Amino acid sequence: MIQHLDLHELRDRARAAFVGMAIGDALGATVEFMTAPEISAQYGVFNEIVGGGWLRLKPGQVTDDTEMALCIARAVEKNQGWSPEAIAQEFASWLRSRPVDCGDTCRKGIRAYILQGRLEAPYNHWDGGNGAVMRVLPAALLSLPDHQLLKKYALEQARLTHHQNLSDAACIAVGSLLHLALQGFSKARLRKEADALVVRHHQFGFDPYRKLATAYVADTLATVFHYFFKGRDFEECLVGTVNQGADADTTGAICGMLAGAYYGREALPRRWLKKMDKQLVAELERHADQLIMASPAGRMIAESGQYG
Repeated sequence: MIQHLDLHELRDRARAAFVGMAIGDALGATVEFMTAPEISAQYGVFNEIVGGGWLRLKPGQVTDDTEMALCIARAVEKNQGWSPEAIAQEFASWLRSRPVDCGDTCRKGIRAYILQGRLEAPYNHWDGGNGAVMRVLPAALLSLPDHQLLKKYALEQARLTHHQNLSDAACIAVGSLLHLALQGFSKARLRKEADALVVRHHQFGFDPYRKLATAYVADTLATVFHYFFKGRDFEECLVGTVNQGADADTTGAICGMLAGAYYGREALPRRWLKKMDKQLVAELERHADQLIMASPAGRMIAESGQYG
């Protein structure tokens, strides 16, 4: 249940989560597949949105992390509610548009929908990548604060492409952390949630930090958790995360959504916001508003008149 949180603050945190995800994606994409020593040798501390990288992006351009989350949000808007089939249709349209990047497991799952109408990938022990958790934010926003609804939405969107126990666990855990951050809980409370995930699945252990930031979902979340809990503000969380390199667009996107939800819109560095496409930011914020207003929390607060 939402307590001591008005609709204005909730929408602010939701917007910051969606825009923060895009910022993390755009920042991290430049150093994706680089090692931490390589980043240090070339940049010292990498902390500016400059584009480039192996995808040769424009400054502020985002990748599949943000684009697939947008597909989910657009599907909810068009369908006026949650629908795995509507999401799959958006993914299919996106893939046909020849996106700048798409992971192999995501591509395989989307093609299975296009060719066979398949809405759930068969279980595959080897599909433990981070392609499902990177796009979980819309499911978290729309389900707030209902954990059972979060679990349903998180797994339905995930299993369109990824059906694996650690991927499933990561989606639910990050969704749960987003729920807590959106409601204004402390980092100590969020840390308990992350620690509980590690108890259930030791692969996600991040203390001590193993300094691995690969696309393997356990490495991805270990990096995000290490730098999120270590950081003192949005920028510090994100800079630490992407300077670890490897799958830096995705670690950056996940850290950005989590830190955005926790710190709020005013915490997003203005120099980074200026580098982002204004139309993209406007669409992200519009979807954040719509998802929150359609969520149990948004409806509950609106009905109670607690607008702040």
